[in-house]
Amino acid sequence: MTKGITIALTKGRIEQATIDLLEQAGFDMTFMADKGRHLIFDSPDGAIRLLLVKAPDVTIYVRHGVAEVGVVGKDVLIEHPTGYLEMLDLNFGLCKFAVASTADYAPSDHKRKRIATKYPTVAKNHFAQKGEDVEIISIQGSVEIAPVIGLADAIVDIVETGSTLVANGLEIYEDICRISARIIVNKAALKNNPAVLPFIQTLEGLVGDREVAFK
Repeated sequence: MTKGITIALTKGRIEQATIDLLEQAGFDMTFMADKGRHLIFDSPDGAIRLLLVKAPDVTIYVRHGVAEVGVVGKDVLIEHPTGYLEMLDLNFGLCKFAVASTADYAPSDHKRKRIATKYPTVAKNHFAQKGEDVEIISIQGSVEIAPVIGLADAIVDIVETGSTLVANGLEIYEDICRISARIIVNKAALKNNPAVLPFIQTLEGLVGDREVAFK
């Protein structure tokens, strides 16, 4: 590569899966073995710089060109849909958006529902597509208690195993959409940095075009 690539990367589970994928792609990722409290990491050969950031900030770094490439969950992209190009589904970090509530929830009645969520865009779009007028209640913390204490009729949230829902007396009523980690790129960088497109094509060859189900 004649020029390195800066990648904004979501901390946590997606972070490790991405590092594993980059190793499969032939990059020496040993420089990530002892991260400590650092947030910026440069590979010894200058091919890659990694920025470890919170998920919602990945799109901001890519949008402003600080990072040419970002790796983040589709849930973030739905809530922040502009300023980048979505290039590749990595088929890891699998989970889903779902509607959940208590056992006495009646989704088919004609009552105007109150829906608690950390993802107002997802919730609003889902119920709008069904022709349902709902009140969206935005919550930043744990939403599972909202139906239990009567703040909301149901919640829209990310579900991985469903164990948290069960522990709080909730069950899934609807699956909304599958979520997985995605590659996004800065629009200008795709044209101006000759390393970006071959990098994405290399990862695409490893991931393939298989659709991994999440149930």
